[in-house]
Amino acid sequence: MQALVYHGMKDVRVDTVEDPKIEDGRDAIIRVTSTAICGSDLHIYNGSLPQPRPMVLGHEFMGIVEEVGRGVGGKLKVGDRVVVPFPIACGTCFFCNHDLPGHCENSNPDHYGPEGGLLTEKGGALFGYTDLYGGYNGGQAEYVRVPYADYGPRVIPDSLTDDQALFLTDIFPTGYSAIDWGNVSGGETVAIFGAGPVGIMAAKSAWLRGAARVVIVDTLQYRLDMAKKSASVETILWESHDDVVKQIRDMTSGRGAEVCVDAVGFEPDRSLADRAKAVLNLEKGSPKIIETCLSAVRRGGIVSVVGVYATPFDNFPVGQFFDKGITIRGGQAPAQKHIDKLLQYVIDGKVQLDDIITHHLPLADAAHGYDIFRNKKENCVKVVLKP
Repeated sequence: MQALVYHGMKDVRVDTVEDPKIEDGRDAIIRVTSTAICGSDLHIYNGSLPQPRPMVLGHEFMGIVEEVGRGVGGKLKVGDRVVVPFPIACGTCFFCNHDLPGHCENSNPDHYGPEGGLLTEKGGALFGYTDLYGGYNGGQAEYVRVPYADYGPRVIPDSLTDDQALFLTDIFPTGYSAIDWGNVSGGETVAIFGAGPVGIMAAKSAWLRGAARVVIVDTLQYRLDMAKKSASVETILWESHDDVVKQIRDMTSGRGAEVCVDAVGFEPDRSLADRAKAVLNLEKGSPKIIETCLSAVRRGGIVSVVGVYATPFDNFPVGQFFDKGITIRGGQAPAQKHIDKLLQYVIDGKVQLDDIITHHLPLADAAHGYDIFRNKKENCVKVVLKP
């Protein structure tokens, strides 16, 4: 089969690789009909998350069930059209039973542990997301093996197109989790940092949860324009930490937003001084977005982090966190916890997901898709690949 394979930093190619096979009774083989490039994939592409061997990337995919293992039972059958949540989770362990599939105790046996360290004791497995997170090949391919297929995949009605349903795999549950962790229940001002796909999905989710005001911050005007068009938000073009914080406080009687969402993570746009500081402190990336959230949120507010952070950072403002009484929530989104409710929102027409797609490309052009997405060419916001 054809698949997009990571070979090294900024080196991805569509190669011919072996077709996946059933390896466990709870496996299924999916013929991929649509898959997408995620901002999280760029952390691997950039070399910021280590991956020493070639691997098929991609954790946002959907398709048709081609084969099922004997242990899947009646949960799936050949011919079902499904979306697959990005965490690989068994559905039966302590954490799965507490709606925390990203912390599954069984899916990542070689690298799992309670510590959450830099190179050891990670959480549960993810599709196509390095050996540290299970070493499973991902879905930017013609076919993919899906473990625990009796727990993860959801059947999609024929009334929905692939584009309407695809983002139930990751970015919609992730954006929704940011708002859920923020306890948005009605009347709040929500400030979202990052007008990429996850940030826009967080904005759509904030409206679903009754927010009174939603603001998105980004460094690029074209992304803010997309956010305004697809999520009806107010926008702030980032010029500096101080300028953004002032604007958000000015909007909120000097207090700050009830909820701030970090949908950027550890690889934001950075100045030369930011990069030099990271080198001196032996840091990878920058915590500047979460630090700005801590300033822009009101006292007693919530900072919700769905952007990826992979390393420790020096001089993290713990004193500010303590003095302001801020709650910080974050991590891999529990996609399986929310997916059924979110699918019903899509079926009922309460939310539209496909209006952020800017590029449809054949799988053969996946390397070009990575280039334009990573380097923000052609006003790219979201790339969908068709095997």
